Amino acid sequence: MAFALAAALLAVVLAVAVLRPRGLPEAAAGVRAAVLVVVLGLLPWSAAVAEIGELGPTVGFLAAILLLGRLADADGVFTWLGARLAGAAGGRAPRLFGLVFAAATAVTVVLSLDATVVLLTPVVLATTARLRLPERPHAYACVHLSNAGSLLLPVSNLTNLLVFEASGLSFLGFAGLMLLPWLVTLAVEYGVLRRFFDADLRVATPLPPAREGERTPRFALVVLALTLVGFGLSSTAGIEPVWVAAAGAVVLAVRALARREIGVAGLVAGTSPLFCVFVLALGVVVAAVATHGLAGWLAVILPDAPTLPGLLVVAAVAAVLANVVNNLPATLVLIAALGPVPHPALVLALLLGVNIGPNLTYVGSLATLLWRRILPAAPALRTFTAVGLLTVPLALAAATTALWAVWSLAG
Repeated sequence: MAFALAAALLAVVLAVAVLRPRGLPEAAAGVRAAVLVVVLGLLPWSAAVAEIGELGPTVGFLAAILLLGRLADADGVFTWLGARLAGAAGGRAPRLFGLVFAAATAVTVVLSLDATVVLLTPVVLATTARLRLPERPHAYACVHLSNAGSLLLPVSNLTNLLVFEASGLSFLGFAGLMLLPWLVTLAVEYGVLRRFFDADLRVATPLPPAREGERTPRFALVVLALTLVGFGLSSTAGIEPVWVAAAGAVVLAVRALARREIGVAGLVAGTSPLFCVFVLALGVVVAAVATHGLAGWLAVILPDAPTLPGLLVVAAVAAVLANVVNNLPATLVLIAALGPVPHPALVLALLLGVNIGPNLTYVGSLATLLWRRILPAAPALRTFTAVGLLTVPLALAAATTALWAVWSLAG
Protein backbone atom coordinates (compact mmCIF):
# COMPACT_ATOMS: atom_id res chain seq x y z
CA MET A 1 0.00 0.00 0.00
CA ALA A 2 2.83 2.42 0.85
CA PHE A 3 4.51 1.71 -2.48
CA ALA A 4 1.24 2.17 -4.39
CA LEU A 5 0.60 5.52 -2.70
CA ALA A 6 4.14 6.78 -3.29
CA ALA A 7 3.99 5.64 -6.93
CA ALA A 8 0.63 7.40 -7.38
CA LEU A 9 2.10 10.65 -6.04
CA LEU A 10 5.04 10.31 -8.42
CA ALA A 11 2.65 9.72 -11.33
CA VAL A 12 0.72 12.89 -10.46
CA VAL A 13 3.91 14.93 -10.24
CA LEU A 14 5.10 13.71 -13.63
CA ALA A 15 1.68 14.23 -15.20
CA VAL A 16 1.65 17.86 -14.06
CA ALA A 17 5.21 18.33 -15.35
CA VAL A 18 4.22 16.90 -18.73
CA LEU A 19 0.79 18.51 -19.18
CA ARG A 20 1.29 21.78 -17.25
CA PRO A 21 -2.47 22.29 -16.64
CA ARG A 22 -3.39 25.98 -16.55
CA GLY A 23 0.30 26.78 -16.93
CA LEU A 24 1.15 25.46 -13.48
CA PRO A 25 4.90 25.13 -12.82
CA GLU A 26 6.33 21.69 -12.14
CA ALA A 27 6.97 22.68 -8.53
CA ALA A 28 3.24 23.18 -7.85
CA ALA A 29 2.63 19.44 -7.72
CA GLY A 30 6.16 18.46 -6.73
CA VAL A 31 6.23 20.38 -3.45
CA ARG A 32 2.75 19.23 -2.45
CA ALA A 33 3.64 15.62 -3.18
CA ALA A 34 6.88 15.88 -1.19
CA VAL A 35 4.98 17.30 1.79
CA LEU A 36 2.41 14.50 1.57
CA VAL A 37 5.17 11.91 1.44
CA VAL A 38 6.43 13.13 4.82
CA VAL A 39 3.02 13.82 6.39
CA LEU A 40 1.71 10.36 5.44
CA GLY A 41 4.79 8.70 6.86
CA LEU A 42 5.98 7.34 3.51
CA LEU A 43 9.39 8.84 4.19
CA PRO A 44 10.70 10.01 7.57
CA TRP A 45 11.38 13.72 7.95
CA SER A 46 15.06 13.00 8.59
CA ALA A 47 15.31 10.96 5.37
CA ALA A 48 13.61 13.73 3.36
CA VAL A 49 16.04 16.31 4.74
CA ALA A 50 18.97 14.00 3.98
CA GLU A 51 17.75 13.54 0.40
CA ILE A 52 17.49 17.30 -0.09
CA GLY A 53 20.97 17.72 1.39
CA GLU A 54 22.42 15.17 -1.01
CA LEU A 55 20.75 16.82 -4.01
CA GLY A 56 21.62 20.35 -2.86
CA PRO A 57 25.05 20.70 -4.55
CA THR A 58 23.70 19.17 -7.76
CA VAL A 59 20.73 21.54 -7.86
CA GLY A 60 23.05 24.44 -7.02
CA PHE A 61 25.12 23.59 -10.06
CA LEU A 62 21.97 23.36 -12.17
CA ALA A 63 20.96 26.88 -11.11
CA ALA A 64 24.44 28.25 -11.83
CA ILE A 65 24.72 26.67 -15.29
CA LEU A 66 21.20 27.80 -16.25
CA LEU A 67 22.06 31.36 -15.25
CA LEU A 68 25.36 31.17 -17.13
CA GLY A 69 23.54 30.10 -20.30
CA ARG A 70 20.92 32.80 -20.03
CA LEU A 71 23.50 35.53 -19.40
CA ALA A 72 25.47 34.33 -22.40
CA ASP A 73 22.30 34.53 -24.45
CA ALA A 74 21.58 38.04 -23.17
CA ASP A 75 25.06 39.06 -24.29
CA GLY A 76 24.28 37.87 -27.81
CA VAL A 77 26.12 34.55 -27.95
CA PHE A 78 23.25 32.62 -29.52
CA THR A 79 22.24 35.41 -31.90
CA TRP A 80 25.85 35.59 -33.04
CA LEU A 81 25.95 31.80 -33.41
CA GLY A 82 22.80 31.84 -35.54
CA ALA A 83 24.32 34.44 -37.85
CA ARG A 84 27.48 32.35 -38.20
CA LEU A 85 25.43 29.25 -39.02
CA ALA A 86 23.42 31.10 -41.66
CA GLY A 87 26.51 32.59 -43.27
CA ALA A 88 28.48 29.34 -43.32
CA ALA A 89 25.57 27.27 -44.68
CA GLY A 90 25.58 29.03 -48.03
CA GLY A 91 21.90 28.24 -48.52
CA ARG A 92 22.58 24.49 -48.54
CA ALA A 93 20.51 22.32 -46.23
CA PRO A 94 23.08 19.50 -45.78
CA ARG A 95 25.76 21.99 -44.79
CA LEU A 96 23.43 23.76 -42.35
CA PHE A 97 22.46 20.39 -40.85
CA GLY A 98 26.10 19.53 -40.21
CA LEU A 99 26.72 22.94 -38.65
CA VAL A 100 23.62 22.71 -36.45
CA PHE A 101 24.65 19.20 -35.41
CA ALA A 102 28.07 20.49 -34.34
CA ALA A 103 26.63 23.57 -32.63
CA ALA A 104 24.02 21.57 -30.71
CA THR A 105 26.72 19.13 -29.58
CA ALA A 106 29.01 21.91 -28.38
CA VAL A 107 26.27 23.85 -26.57
CA THR A 108 25.01 20.69 -24.84
CA VAL A 109 28.48 19.69 -23.68
CA VAL A 110 29.43 23.11 -22.34
CA LEU A 111 26.16 24.68 -21.20
CA SER A 112 23.99 21.56 -20.69
CA LEU A 113 21.01 20.25 -22.59
CA ASP A 114 18.70 22.98 -21.28
CA ALA A 115 20.66 25.62 -23.18
CA THR A 116 20.37 23.58 -26.38
CA VAL A 117 16.60 23.27 -26.05
CA VAL A 118 15.71 26.68 -24.63
CA LEU A 119 18.31 28.94 -26.25
CA LEU A 120 19.72 27.24 -29.35
CA THR A 121 16.56 25.66 -30.80
CA PRO A 122 14.72 29.00 -31.32
CA VAL A 123 17.83 30.39 -33.02
CA VAL A 124 18.03 27.35 -35.30
CA LEU A 125 14.35 27.66 -36.20
CA ALA A 126 14.82 31.34 -37.03
CA THR A 127 17.87 30.49 -39.13
CA THR A 128 16.04 27.85 -41.19
CA ALA A 129 13.16 30.27 -41.73
CA ARG A 130 15.55 32.99 -42.89
CA LEU A 131 17.27 30.62 -45.33
CA ARG A 132 13.90 29.17 -46.42
CA LEU A 133 15.05 25.64 -45.60
CA PRO A 134 13.05 22.81 -43.94
CA GLU A 135 13.19 23.02 -40.17
CA ARG A 136 12.56 19.33 -39.31
CA PRO A 137 16.09 17.91 -39.66
CA HIS A 138 17.63 20.77 -37.73
CA ALA A 139 14.98 20.76 -34.98
CA TYR A 140 15.41 17.01 -34.51
CA ALA A 141 19.19 17.42 -34.35
CA CYS A 142 18.71 19.85 -31.45
CA VAL A 143 16.45 17.59 -29.40
CA HIS A 144 18.35 14.35 -30.06
CA LEU A 145 21.67 15.94 -29.17
CA SER A 146 20.25 17.63 -26.09
CA ASN A 147 19.75 14.10 -24.75
CA ALA A 148 22.20 11.71 -26.43
CA GLY A 149 24.85 14.37 -26.98
CA SER A 150 25.12 15.13 -23.25
CA LEU A 151 27.20 12.07 -22.35
CA LEU A 152 30.69 13.57 -22.34
CA LEU A 153 31.05 15.78 -19.27
CA PRO A 154 29.55 15.65 -15.77
CA VAL A 155 28.20 19.17 -16.32
CA SER A 156 26.28 18.46 -19.54
CA ASN A 157 23.09 17.11 -17.94
CA LEU A 158 21.49 16.92 -14.52
CA THR A 159 21.52 13.13 -14.81
CA ASN A 160 25.27 13.32 -15.41
CA LEU A 161 25.76 15.24 -12.18
CA LEU A 162 23.82 12.65 -10.21
CA VAL A 163 25.78 9.80 -11.79
CA PHE A 164 29.07 11.66 -11.35
CA GLU A 165 28.48 11.92 -7.61
CA ALA A 166 27.68 8.21 -7.39
CA SER A 167 30.56 7.03 -9.60
CA GLY A 168 33.42 8.27 -7.43
CA LEU A 169 35.30 9.30 -10.58
CA SER A 170 37.21 12.52 -11.12
CA PHE A 171 35.96 15.06 -13.67
CA LEU A 172 38.64 14.10 -16.21
CA GLY A 173 38.28 10.41 -15.40
CA PHE A 174 34.57 10.60 -16.16
CA ALA A 175 35.21 12.42 -19.44
CA GLY A 176 37.95 9.98 -20.43
CA LEU A 177 35.71 6.95 -19.98
CA MET A 178 32.75 8.56 -21.74
CA LEU A 179 34.65 9.97 -24.72
CA LEU A 180 34.40 6.91 -26.97
CA PRO A 181 30.75 6.11 -26.09
CA TRP A 182 29.92 9.77 -26.77
CA LEU A 183 31.65 9.74 -30.16
CA VAL A 184 29.97 6.48 -31.13
CA THR A 185 26.59 7.90 -30.14
CA LEU A 186 27.19 11.03 -32.20
CA ALA A 187 28.15 8.92 -35.22
CA VAL A 188 24.93 6.89 -34.97
CA GLU A 189 22.78 9.97 -34.47
CA TYR A 190 24.34 11.83 -37.39
CA GLY A 191 24.13 8.86 -39.75
CA VAL A 192 20.51 8.00 -38.94
CA LEU A 193 19.21 11.58 -38.89
CA ARG A 194 21.06 12.45 -42.10
CA ARG A 195 19.56 9.43 -43.84
CA PHE A 196 16.06 9.76 -42.38
CA PHE A 197 15.70 13.40 -43.43
CA ASP A 198 17.51 12.99 -46.74
CA ALA A 199 14.58 14.28 -48.78
CA ASP A 200 14.35 17.44 -46.66
CA LEU A 201 18.08 18.01 -46.91
CA ARG A 202 18.13 17.91 -50.71
CA VAL A 203 16.49 21.33 -50.77
CA ALA A 204 18.65 24.25 -51.92
CA THR A 205 17.48 27.85 -52.04
CA PRO A 206 19.03 31.15 -53.12
CA LEU A 207 20.77 33.03 -50.39
CA PRO A 208 18.55 35.65 -48.72
CA PRO A 209 19.58 39.29 -48.75
CA ALA A 210 22.73 39.92 -46.74
CA ARG A 211 22.28 41.22 -43.22
CA GLU A 212 24.49 43.35 -41.06
CA GLY A 213 27.14 41.26 -39.33
CA GLU A 214 26.29 40.35 -35.76
CA ARG A 215 28.47 41.76 -33.00
CA THR A 216 30.93 39.14 -31.75
CA PRO A 217 30.31 38.73 -28.00
CA ARG A 218 34.00 38.29 -27.22
CA PHE A 219 33.72 38.83 -23.47
CA ALA A 220 31.02 36.20 -23.02
CA LEU A 221 32.82 33.74 -25.29
CA VAL A 222 36.04 34.13 -23.30
CA VAL A 223 34.17 33.61 -20.02
CA LEU A 224 32.54 30.44 -21.39
CA ALA A 225 35.90 29.14 -22.61
CA LEU A 226 37.55 29.81 -19.25
CA THR A 227 34.63 28.18 -17.45
CA LEU A 228 35.04 25.04 -19.57
CA VAL A 229 38.76 24.96 -18.77
CA GLY A 230 37.89 25.46 -15.12
CA PHE A 231 35.63 22.41 -15.21
CA GLY A 232 38.52 20.33 -16.48
CA LEU A 233 40.90 21.60 -13.81
CA SER A 234 38.41 21.59 -10.93
CA SER A 235 38.81 17.95 -9.93
CA THR A 236 42.61 18.15 -9.81
CA ALA A 237 42.34 21.25 -7.62
CA GLY A 238 39.71 19.69 -5.36
CA ILE A 239 37.06 22.24 -6.36
CA GLU A 240 33.45 21.24 -6.98
CA PRO A 241 32.16 22.10 -10.51
CA VAL A 242 29.35 24.16 -8.96
CA TRP A 243 31.87 26.81 -7.88
CA VAL A 244 33.36 27.02 -11.38
CA ALA A 245 29.92 27.47 -12.94
CA ALA A 246 29.00 30.02 -10.26
CA ALA A 247 32.21 31.98 -10.90
CA GLY A 248 31.46 32.20 -14.63
CA ALA A 249 27.89 33.26 -13.93
CA VAL A 250 29.04 35.91 -11.42
CA VAL A 251 31.47 37.44 -13.92
CA LEU A 252 28.77 37.77 -16.58
CA ALA A 253 26.20 38.91 -14.01
CA VAL A 254 28.43 41.71 -12.64
CA ARG A 255 29.04 42.98 -16.16
CA ALA A 256 25.34 42.81 -17.05
CA LEU A 257 24.36 44.62 -13.83
CA ALA A 258 26.98 47.31 -14.36
CA ARG A 259 25.68 47.90 -17.88
CA ARG A 260 22.08 47.80 -16.61
CA GLU A 261 21.22 45.02 -19.03
CA ILE A 262 19.58 42.98 -16.28
CA GLY A 263 18.29 43.49 -12.76
CA VAL A 264 18.46 41.40 -9.62
CA ALA A 265 15.01 39.97 -10.34
CA GLY A 266 16.22 38.90 -13.79
CA LEU A 267 19.22 37.15 -12.27
CA VAL A 268 17.02 35.24 -9.85
CA ALA A 269 14.66 34.27 -12.67
CA GLY A 270 17.65 33.10 -14.72
CA THR A 271 18.37 30.38 -12.16
CA SER A 272 14.89 28.87 -12.74
CA PRO A 273 14.22 28.69 -8.98
CA LEU A 274 10.87 26.91 -9.31
CA PHE A 275 12.41 24.20 -11.45
CA CYS A 276 15.23 23.77 -8.93
CA VAL A 277 12.66 23.41 -6.14
CA PHE A 278 10.84 20.86 -8.31
CA VAL A 279 14.00 18.77 -8.62
CA LEU A 280 14.46 18.75 -4.83
CA ALA A 281 10.82 17.82 -4.28
CA LEU A 282 10.97 15.14 -6.94
CA GLY A 283 13.98 13.65 -5.18
CA VAL A 284 11.94 13.28 -1.97
CA VAL A 285 9.04 11.60 -3.78
CA VAL A 286 11.34 9.26 -5.68
CA ALA A 287 13.13 8.38 -2.43
CA ALA A 288 9.79 7.23 -1.01
CA VAL A 289 9.08 5.10 -4.09
CA ALA A 290 12.56 3.58 -3.93
CA THR A 291 12.34 2.92 -0.18
CA HIS A 292 9.08 1.04 -0.46
CA GLY A 293 10.14 -1.56 -2.98
CA LEU A 294 11.14 -0.28 -6.42
CA ALA A 295 14.85 -0.01 -5.68
CA GLY A 296 14.83 -3.47 -4.11
CA TRP A 297 13.04 -5.03 -7.08
CA LEU A 298 15.46 -3.43 -9.51
CA ALA A 299 18.42 -4.52 -7.40
CA VAL A 300 17.35 -8.13 -7.96
CA ILE A 301 17.50 -7.89 -11.76
CA LEU A 302 20.48 -5.56 -12.10
CA PRO A 303 23.88 -7.25 -12.45
CA ASP A 304 26.78 -6.42 -10.16
CA ALA A 305 29.66 -7.19 -12.55
CA PRO A 306 30.75 -4.90 -15.43
CA THR A 307 30.68 -7.61 -18.10
CA LEU A 308 29.37 -6.67 -21.55
CA PRO A 309 26.04 -8.47 -20.95
CA GLY A 310 25.81 -6.83 -17.53
CA LEU A 311 26.39 -3.34 -18.89
CA LEU A 312 23.85 -3.94 -21.68
CA VAL A 313 21.23 -5.02 -19.12
CA VAL A 314 21.79 -1.93 -16.97
CA ALA A 315 21.64 0.39 -20.01
CA ALA A 316 18.49 -1.28 -21.33
CA VAL A 317 16.69 -1.20 -17.96
CA ALA A 318 17.65 2.46 -17.53
CA ALA A 319 16.36 3.35 -21.01
CA VAL A 320 13.04 1.58 -20.42
CA LEU A 321 12.56 3.14 -16.99
CA ALA A 322 13.41 6.60 -18.35
CA ASN A 323 10.65 6.28 -20.93
CA VAL A 324 8.18 5.13 -18.29
CA VAL A 325 8.83 7.58 -15.45
CA ASN A 326 11.15 10.20 -17.05
CA ASN A 327 14.93 10.06 -16.94
CA LEU A 328 15.46 12.16 -13.80
CA PRO A 329 13.47 9.96 -11.39
CA ALA A 330 14.78 6.90 -13.24
CA THR A 331 18.33 7.99 -12.46
CA LEU A 332 17.57 8.53 -8.78
CA VAL A 333 15.87 5.14 -8.42
CA LEU A 334 18.55 3.21 -10.31
CA ILE A 335 21.40 4.78 -8.33
CA ALA A 336 19.64 3.62 -5.16
CA ALA A 337 19.12 0.16 -6.68
CA LEU A 338 22.82 -0.22 -7.50
CA GLY A 339 23.69 0.17 -3.83
CA PRO A 340 25.77 2.56 -1.72
CA VAL A 341 29.06 1.84 -3.52
CA PRO A 342 28.14 0.91 -7.10
CA HIS A 343 30.71 -0.14 -9.68
CA PRO A 344 31.65 2.93 -11.78
CA ALA A 345 31.15 1.10 -15.10
CA LEU A 346 27.62 0.07 -14.11
CA VAL A 347 26.79 3.64 -13.13
CA LEU A 348 28.07 4.90 -16.49
CA ALA A 349 25.99 2.26 -18.30
CA LEU A 350 23.00 3.59 -16.36
CA LEU A 351 23.82 7.05 -17.71
CA LEU A 352 23.87 5.77 -21.29
CA GLY A 353 20.36 4.43 -20.79
CA VAL A 354 18.85 7.55 -19.22
CA ASN A 355 20.48 9.93 -21.72
CA ILE A 356 20.09 8.03 -24.99
CA GLY A 357 16.79 6.33 -24.11
CA PRO A 358 14.65 9.52 -23.83
CA ASN A 359 14.91 10.08 -27.59
CA LEU A 360 12.29 7.33 -27.97
CA THR A 361 9.29 9.06 -26.32
CA TYR A 362 8.17 12.57 -25.44
CA VAL A 363 8.03 11.78 -21.72
CA GLY A 364 11.59 10.42 -21.61
CA SER A 365 13.08 13.73 -20.49
CA LEU A 366 11.90 17.17 -19.44
CA ALA A 367 14.12 18.65 -22.16
CA THR A 368 12.14 16.80 -24.84
CA LEU A 369 8.86 18.06 -23.41
CA LEU A 370 10.19 21.62 -23.41
CA TRP A 371 11.46 21.24 -27.00
CA ARG A 372 8.00 20.14 -28.05
CA ARG A 373 6.49 23.34 -26.58
CA ILE A 374 9.06 25.56 -28.29
CA LEU A 375 8.30 24.33 -31.81
CA PRO A 376 5.76 26.45 -33.72
CA ALA A 377 3.80 23.29 -34.57
CA ALA A 378 3.68 20.05 -32.61
CA PRO A 379 5.93 17.42 -34.22
CA ALA A 380 4.23 14.33 -35.62
CA LEU A 381 4.28 11.54 -33.05
CA ARG A 382 4.80 9.00 -35.83
CA THR A 383 7.95 10.77 -37.02
CA PHE A 384 9.34 11.27 -33.53
CA THR A 385 8.80 7.61 -32.67
CA ALA A 386 10.22 6.36 -35.98
CA VAL A 387 13.41 8.37 -35.54
CA GLY A 388 13.68 7.16 -31.95
CA LEU A 389 13.27 3.51 -32.93
CA LEU A 390 16.07 3.88 -35.47
CA THR A 391 18.52 5.73 -33.22
CA VAL A 392 17.97 4.59 -29.63
CA PRO A 393 18.56 0.80 -29.82
CA LEU A 394 21.52 1.16 -32.18
CA ALA A 395 23.15 4.02 -30.28
CA LEU A 396 22.56 2.35 -26.92
CA ALA A 397 24.09 -0.97 -28.00
CA ALA A 398 27.04 0.69 -29.73
CA ALA A 399 27.77 3.13 -26.89
CA THR A 400 27.50 0.43 -24.22
CA THR A 401 29.88 -1.81 -26.16
CA ALA A 402 32.28 1.12 -26.46
CA LEU A 403 32.06 1.73 -22.70
CA TRP A 404 32.84 -1.94 -22.02
CA ALA A 405 35.86 -1.78 -24.36
CA VAL A 406 37.19 1.39 -22.73
CA TRP A 407 36.67 0.05 -19.22
CA SER A 408 38.35 -3.25 -20.12
CA LEU A 409 41.39 -1.44 -21.49
CA ALA A 410 41.52 0.95 -18.53
CA GLY A 411 41.29 -1.96 -16.09
